[in-house]
Amino acid sequence: MGVSAEAVKEGVEGEAEKEEVKIPRRAELDPERARLLRLRLEMSNKRPKFTRMNIWYLKRLDDSWRNPARSLDNKIRLQKKGYPPKVKIGYRGPKAVRSLHPSGFVEVLVSNPAQLEGLDPRVHAVRIAATVGRRKRGEIIKRARELGLRVLNLGVGE
Repeated sequence: MGVSAEAVKEGVEGEAEKEEVKIPRRAELDPERARLLRLRLEMSNKRPKFTRMNIWYLKRLDDSWRNPARSLDNKIRLQKKGYPPKVKIGYRGPKAVRSLHPSGFVEVLVSNPAQLEGLDPRVHAVRIAATVGRRKRGEIIKRARELGLRVLNLGVGE
């Protein structure tokens, strides 16, 4: 049942022969985009948690935001003192970094290994679609490592 020392040594040598492609942890950003990413993080830390009207009164209501414009008596819509803040355009993040992952990469949703071709490892990061099964997921991860692409949702133990 045990593996011989020679087999282990051959396996280690075989792994050493493979070229190890360095997968970047963060995207290469110009100073302005890096500043905007930091600003977006600060803005999201200061952004209030928008709540549904009367969530503090009624236990049966779930804490999911509803548009206050659909009610005549909504105090959030009227922006009355003592009520939670209203959702406004001013809480939005900077336009240049709005669609970026926090690491600075552009996220690309991938369903098969062929979609990895043509992606730049310095700019793109891969997110594997939820509908992909285990076998194809393994193929995508293997090909992404060969190309040096970062996979955002590798999964536990991978």
